[in-house]
Amino acid sequence: MVDDSGVAPGMLLVAAPGLLDPNFRRTVVYMIEHRDQGSLGVVLNRPSETSVQDVLPAWAPLASEPGAVCVGGPVEPETALCLAALRTGQDPDTVEGLTAVRGPVALVDLDGDPRALADRLRGLRLFAGYAGWDARQLAGEIGRGDWIVVPALPDDVVRTSGPELWARVLRRQGVPIALLATYPSDVKLN
Repeated sequence: MVDDSGVAPGMLLVAAPGLLDPNFRRTVVYMIEHRDQGSLGVVLNRPSETSVQDVLPAWAPLASEPGAVCVGGPVEPETALCLAALRTGQDPDTVEGLTAVRGPVALVDLDGDPRALADRLRGLRLFAGYAGWDARQLAGEIGRGDWIVVPALPDDVVRTSGPELWARVLRRQGVPIALLATYPSDVKLN
């Protein structure tokens, strides 16, 4: 099956302003896996009130600010996933405890030793839960206009986790997509 949606590991799904599902309204999803059987990603811009220090203290010194666990999505919220961005010159395929996603971004094995990775990482972010789609479900949502597929930057994963990421990612796309960043959160108040 040929996928012409542009979705691939390391891409972003940016919620269109009209997507009102409370699980995904104004979210930015980093895609980890995209196959014929389904897709998996994590919401980057939903920090929780829980700190990494409270749940995985050994990993807390490597966690990017603000050091909060992010709500990665509505699927299996008790499951922890961790994404990291590696320093320049580091290859995730050659580092034990990492699984390459795209470029310098990799999944981290949380059962490993964080000290072994400390000098290799620019930062990491921990997620509770994930976003998942069955085969062809995501293509249908993209076709309906729910998602805008754009390239990710490694900094999207480790430098920004708050609500401002949605507008920032849209603005860097250029016109006409950049104009969506100014879309009011409630059009009735416009």
